[in-house]
Parts: sequence; structure tokens; C-alpha cells
Amino acid sequence: MARKPNRMYRQIRGQAYTRRKYMGGVPATRITQFDLGNVTADFPIVVSLLAEEPCQIRHTALEACRRALNRYVEKKVGPANYHIKIRVYPHNVLRENKQATGAGADRVSMGMRAAFGKAVGTAARVCANQPILTVRTTKEGFAGIKEGLRRGRMKLPTPTRLVFEKGAELVM
Repeated sequence: MARKPNRMYRQIRGQAYTRRKYMGGVPATRITQFDLGNVTADFPIVVSLLAEEPCQIRHTALEACRRALNRYVEKKVGPANYHIKIRVYPHNVLRENKQATGAGADRVSMGMRAAFGKAVGTAARVCANQPILTVRTTKEGFAGIKEGLRRGRMKLPTPTRLVFEKGAELVM
């Protein structure tokens, strides 16, 4: 069965569902790394990507954002001149009441009986003005970081903005 569109899971509805102990078979998160680049260096510029609206961000969208950002930045800035940290974790388990489709589905399908749903993925619940990821870099690498963040933020389901946490006077 095909994956449902993200617009079905973007809104925060109901209580968070996070107790994996009672669930059978929650899919693993797609995010492979939460810290990328040079994690030990001290960089003068720190920029964060903030969500402007409360929403849920699926683990697949976070991974797509991370990959788009990291791929561009690694080519343009170099692997030793930046550090990316993903600051949210997809705890919330998404459920779906699977329906049979096709010929004879009315004889097979259970309808709304036992409609609690199976776990289909995870999502991070993000509040308004909460940082999604933070990037540290040098003055020379800032232009590449800015373009990489523009490419990465297109993968996210919420409007975002860039905020300087440190070093705004260096790039202005």
C-alpha cells in the first residue's frame, strides 16, 4: 500500500502516542545521523532553522531535509568547515487504519471495527518558534550554508525562518 501524503499528518491532533512498549512493530526512524560535519571545532557563526507554526514533521521529511542540506554544504563549504545538529527527534508514533482496496474488498475489509490502526511511521511534534536544526560555520562558508538551508527547508511541511544565535555581525 502506498504511503499517504504528509498533509494527513501535519496537523497536531490529540494526545501524543509514544509508548512503544505496548505497540508491536513500530518502523525505525529514517534519520541516520543527528550530528554532521566537524563536531569538535568552535565556529563563529551559529544559525538555527525555526518552525513558524506548530506541526508534526515526519521522520522521512527530516531525513530528506538533512540529506539535501548536507549534500550541498559538503560540496560547497567542505567537510571541515561546518557542523549540523538536528534538534528534534520523531517520538510520536503515527497510526493508520488500513483499508483493503480493489475487487472484493468489501468482503475482506473490516470497516471501522477495531479501527485503532497500525503504526506506519513516526513524527516530531514541533511548536512555533522551536529550532528544528542548527548549523555552525565560518564566515567564508556562510553563503553555502544559507543556500543549503534554503534547499533543505523546502522538504519540511511548515514555513520556517533563519535566526542567528551567534555571529550576525560577521555576515551583515
